[in-house]
Amino acid sequence: MIDWETGLADVVRMLTAELPGTHPLNTEPPTAAMRRLHDVQDELERAQPTLPYNELLAESLARFARADLGLPGVSDSVAEPFGNSPGAWQPFPDSVAALQRLGRRYRLAILSNVDNANIAATVEKRLAPARFDLVCTAQDIGCYKPELRNFEYLFDKLRDQEGVDARAGELLHVARSLTADHVPAKKIGLPSVWISRGGDREGGQGVGGDYAALRDKVAFGWRFDTLGDFADEVERQFAIKEKAS
Repeated sequence: MIDWETGLADVVRMLTAELPGTHPLNTEPPTAAMRRLHDVQDELERAQPTLPYNELLAESLARFARADLGLPGVSDSVAEPFGNSPGAWQPFPDSVAALQRLGRRYRLAILSNVDNANIAATVEKRLAPARFDLVCTAQDIGCYKPELRNFEYLFDKLRDQEGVDARAGELLHVARSLTADHVPAKKIGLPSVWISRGGDREGGQGVGGDYAALRDKVAFGWRFDTLGDFADEVERQFAIKEKAS
């Protein structure tokens, strides 16, 4: 839904610009540096699962700058705004309209690693007027995806608050990240849709995982380039059913 890699790249460029031109992480786009920062973030998520995402982002950036870039660190004037930036990151151009169309057919729920303040800004400002029936965050749960506990928490909330039985096949998981979403989805037998956004092509993997390396660890039933393409297919399938009835 959100083009968070663009928001991430903007900050990473500020740091890699201080490196020599021959440094392996000083590239354009800064994909290698973004992947390394993401690795640092993953390590911190496992080590400190209750740390809110905004604080985790700031600490990850500082560790990455020191350990991988050889910089003295980052100032609070950079790290703190970075931690609070996800709520300002923009949706993909197709996201809001697609969510509105899907929302007319289905109940929509979010399972996010983002902290409560940032996800509130995303839902209330960036994705409006699309609406969600349920929002679950890592901050509420006390750990981060891909931990299976996050999905179990979502299942319980859907059952108790929305009357949706995910364990009986009433939930379809739609996501971009292979590592955070589709790998655990396969482990628990959760049907899923991969919104690849170019991640199925060489050089387009971003930081959500390499499909060639993860092929045996994921089992999504459908793949679409964009959320808009998925919404188009949903509408097409409903039109076929309505015509046949």
